[in-house]
Amino acid sequence: MKLKFSLFTLLLLSPLIQATEQTTVNNSLAVADQLQQSQVSKTAEQGQQWGLSGEEYQRYRQLMGGPRGTQSPGLDPFTALGIEARSDAERKKYAEQWVKQEFARTEKELRFQREVDAAWLRLGVLPVSMGNAAGIAHDTGGRLALFVKAKGCGQCDARLAAVLADNRPVDIYLVDSKGSDSLLRDWARAHRIPADRVRSRQITLNHDGGRWMKFGSGLMPVVLQQGEKGWTVAAF
Repeated sequence: MKLKFSLFTLLLLSPLIQATEQTTVNNSLAVADQLQQSQVSKTAEQGQQWGLSGEEYQRYRQLMGGPRGTQSPGLDPFTALGIEARSDAERKKYAEQWVKQEFARTEKELRFQREVDAAWLRLGVLPVSMGNAAGIAHDTGGRLALFVKAKGCGQCDARLAAVLADNRPVDIYLVDSKGSDSLLRDWARAHRIPADRVRSRQITLNHDGGRWMKFGSGLMPVVLQQGEKGWTVAAF
């Protein structure tokens, strides 16, 4: 009798159990769908910040999660997508977007650097020449030497942009390259060092080899200028 009662009870409860299980499954699917939609929305938002579609930015993330990210860490979306372009049209598109973005970035950094140089002068702390964005006087045709770090130097990128915009011959020394050619090349690529100026030797890329400690007076970043009396600090 008890067995029959148990079977009867089980039959009565079975639809309720099935409904509960289905509700749990539906809730899990709803949560998964919400998470997926949230991720898609976040990817689209990140893409918009670069002027890219969500699909383009997702491809960038996939590329940087693979061999390209290991070979060239820190690449921006335009460079990564351009290098890994699937057609000539795609490569041309990302090259043009890169140039527009780089122009805007450099303009902002140069405007800020001018204000920084003006502040040094206004506060009477460091006399600088206001004749150009880098704060370097045009009193000699000698080469410049720029010492920068790849990591932990917020002002290095701004100083690099100013020196490149000044269009003077410059020898760039990466102080923390540890003698690694691949690290030096990746840094130069990530910072858009003009390849044509490197080929013509107007710009050279170098490991520091102790020169910064000898000539740079411990300043970072620092620009040295070659003159009749040798290397002197021109700007920092």
